[in-house]
This record gives sequence, C-alpha cells and structure tokens, in this order.
Amino acid sequence: MHETLRNYSNIILLLLGIIVGSLLGIYTPAFVPYLKPIGDIFLNLIFVSIIPLLFFAITASVSNINKDQPLGRVMLIMSAVFIVTIVVVSIFTILAVWMFPIEGLTTIAGSETESITQDNAGWGDRLVSFLTVSEFGNLLSRQNILAFVIFSFLLGISVRNAGPRGETFSRFIKSGNEVMQQLLTLIMKIAPLGLGAYFAYQVYDLGPQLFGIYGKPLGLYYIAGIVFFFVGFSFYAFLSYGKRGVHLFWKNNIIPSLTAVSTCSSLATLPTNLEAARKIGIPDSIASIVIPLGNTLYKNGSAISSIVKIYVAFAICGWNFFETEALILAVGITLLVSIVAGGIPNGGYIGEMLMISIYGLPDYAVPAVLIIGTLVDPLATILNATGDTVAAMLVTKFSKQKFDTGV
Repeated sequence: MHETLRNYSNIILLLLGIIVGSLLGIYTPAFVPYLKPIGDIFLNLIFVSIIPLLFFAITASVSNINKDQPLGRVMLIMSAVFIVTIVVVSIFTILAVWMFPIEGLTTIAGSETESITQDNAGWGDRLVSFLTVSEFGNLLSRQNILAFVIFSFLLGISVRNAGPRGETFSRFIKSGNEVMQQLLTLIMKIAPLGLGAYFAYQVYDLGPQLFGIYGKPLGLYYIAGIVFFFVGFSFYAFLSYGKRGVHLFWKNNIIPSLTAVSTCSSLATLPTNLEAARKIGIPDSIASIVIPLGNTLYKNGSAISSIVKIYVAFAICGWNFFETEALILAVGITLLVSIVAGGIPNGGYIGEMLMISIYGLPDYAVPAVLIIGTLVDPLATILNATGDTVAAMLVTKFSKQKFDTGV
C-alpha cells in the first residue's frame, strides 16, 4: 500500500490541486484573481524551459541515431503515421456528425459577424515566415517554434554527419539534455500548486460560456472527442504493442492528460509526454523526434474541431455537408489545419480563414466557427498533446524497433 501511494503520489497531488482549484473557481470567484499569478508563474517557468528542452532533446536525439538506420526512414514512417491517423480521425468525425445531426443553427444572427483582417502576403512569403526567421535571436521565441524545431533538427543531422570531429559538441548536447530534464523535474514539483491555481482561473473565466446556442455543436465535439480519446488511442496502443501497450499507455498518460486540460497548452504538456514515453519504453531515438515534432505538426483534437466547424458552418448556411466534393475538401482542409497550420502561431485561426476562403462561407457563419474553435480548446489540447505519445508508439512499431520496458 505504501509503495502504491508513493508511485501515485504525483498524480494524487496533481488531482488534489486541480480539484481544490476547481472548487475555488466555482465557490470563491472573488478570490480567484489572486490565484492567477501563481498559475502564470508556473506556466512561465515551463515556457522558458521549453526552448532549451527542444533544442537539446531534438539535436541530441537526431545526432545519436545509428547510421545503420537512416534518419529518412524514421521521418518517412512518422509522416505516414501522422497523415494516415489524421485522415482516420477525420472520417470518424464525419461519421459522428452524420449519425448525430445538429439542427437549429440557422437561428444564429448575422449581426454577430466580426470583421476579418486579410493577410495580403503571398503564399511564398508566408511559407518563408512559417519555416524560417531572418535573425538567430528570433529562433528563441515561442512564436517561431516551428522554425526552431527545424533548426534543431538540421543541427542534429550536422552533428551526426560530423562524426568524430563533432564529438566535443555532441557531448555538450548530451549533457545539456540531461541538465534540462533535471530542471523540468524540479519545476514539475510545484505542478499541483501551479496547475491548481491556473485551473481555478479557467473555471472562473470560461465556465459560463459553455452554455447557450453553441451547446449542441460543443456537445457533439466533446462526445466524439472523448470517444476517440479512449477508443481510438487504445486501438493505436494495441496496434503498437498489444494489450501491454494499452496498459502502459493509459498508466502513463494520466499526468500528461491532466496537464493538458489544466493549461490548454500542448507545449506545456511536452515535458510530461517525454517522461511518459520513457516509462512506456519508447526508444529515445524515436520519442525525442516524434513527440517534439508532433507537438507542432500533429493535432488530433484540431482535426475533430475542423470537421465539426465545417459541418456547423454548412448547417448555419443551410448547405449539404455530405456531398462528395465537400467531404473531400473537408478532409484536405483538416490535414492542412492539423499538420501544417498546427505548427504556426495562431494556426487555428489560419485554418479557419482557409476554410472560409475555400468554401466561400458568408460572413454570418464566421463568428460561430471562431467561437466553437475557442470553446473546444480544453479537450482539443488533450487530444493534440497526448496523441503525440501514441503516435510515437506507432512509429516504434512500424520502424520495427523494440519497446524498452525493463522486462
């Protein structure tokens, strides 16, 4: 019994912090603003640690990949896993909205329309700004995290190609990776207090908005998302490592899920995902590539959100969503939103603008799409963040590497 309590002490303390925070948010709203700075301090500590963590983790992992296993093979398998599973979750959501149609959305008033700022930059300029920055210092901002990930990845390849001549730098990278892991372990010791305070503010700030005319599409999203979270991820874990894979995934996915729902940040969940991957037995050479890249480029929750938002926009306009062309476009847009726009700051809004442009949606459908995108964020973050771990399990399976479970 004592051993069990010790093993689950972190989870128990985290749950206790979130429960207390929720109760404070409900019953003592006047006190919540005093708690918010505590949550903000904790999140800021996490965020300032993310950039060096990504740098050392990705660079060290790529540089340490055995030359007998080409890097391109891992990347090819990872890309295939990302694309195929996003298509799967898109089809799942299409079936959900077909089986449980939403009615009455045409009553949403057109007077709620918001103006949309158009970006006149060409696609070439946008691509350059998404993937690169003009100054090295700009790489250190979370706003340019996709460019930073690409830089770290290329640097890892360069260290790997340097061979013995890059050994000194390689040792520095490995040492830095270990130091950052220790720093994050230290920061996570205050997680129950920080996340509890942040969760209190979430309940205080967002709770009342979950009612009204958006209840039906929100209900559809949350039900479909929860079903896929448990059923879809369990299937992927089983496909990766059988029954043991399902057990290991859910045993070690508790803290990442709680972190995701508390912070609404995939980035803040990244350290707990890496720790969960280690405990599951995913090889470091895979986890340290797939999970950081998945953090920016792989979004199951955003995929479900994309399909639901397109369906809601069609329902508001009185259009038929289930025509072949509309469905094909919906899946294509969802791939872009989930994989491409997912790595861009405010990528969700870019995806929504893309949706509006491609379908030629009228202005009065825009507010509903934007509001729903905001209100589904808690569950979307859980699916986005924790899906990275199960994706790493699939990559391990298809790359024919072994799970290191210590047995």
